[in-house]
Amino acid sequence: MKTPMRINIVSIFPGFFEDPLSLSIPGRAAEAGLVEYRLVDLRDFTHDRHRTVDDLPYGGGAGMVMKPEPFFEAIDHVAPAGPIVLLSARGAPFTHRDAVRLSVASELTLLCGHYKDVDQRVADHLATEEISLGDFVVSGGEVAALAITDAVVRLLPGAMGDHDAAATDSFYDARVLSAPSYTRPPEYRGHVVPEVLRSGDHAKIEAWRTEQAERLTRERRPELLGD
Repeated sequence: MKTPMRINIVSIFPGFFEDPLSLSIPGRAAEAGLVEYRLVDLRDFTHDRHRTVDDLPYGGGAGMVMKPEPFFEAIDHVAPAGPIVLLSARGAPFTHRDAVRLSVASELTLLCGHYKDVDQRVADHLATEEISLGDFVVSGGEVAALAITDAVVRLLPGAMGDHDAAATDSFYDARVLSAPSYTRPPEYRGHVVPEVLRSGDHAKIEAWRTEQAERLTRERRPELLGD
């Protein structure tokens, strides 16, 4: 049997992940032995009675900065192989290609920041890369770590019962968004399913989906087409 992928998540809120990772595809993948999740509490690697993980920034300024020592000691303890990703607003934007690249690793470690920032020595000397979900800021790296975990795990062979469903997702070919989808009933509150999808003509259906995918991409994400 193939050795499961291991995903280590280092956070001050490990409980954030327990329920989400037990549900849907991430949960089924774990039950099937395709992936193992290891939730690491960063506060376990502090050495004061308050379990302090942050401090004032050098040079002054608002907010608190997460200290380097707990991150380094957590990684010493976990001793991971493979990528060590710091979730950071300064990171490169996460894409489907990143999900594919990370999904073939035997082990993936995600470092979740919180508060104002993380000491830069974590980025420079511990993490192998920094990744961002996009041009916005959330309260901590936990949200990003969960999104990346889901995106990676669903690509593991056997994680999805129908691989073709993933192959028609937006961004799968890094070129276009997916075409709109419809299901029964054929008419609801006066809104009808396009006739072509009910025609049974697979060539026409495929042509319609291609046309719709390109139309939506041109309207919403024209940069993907490279025109």
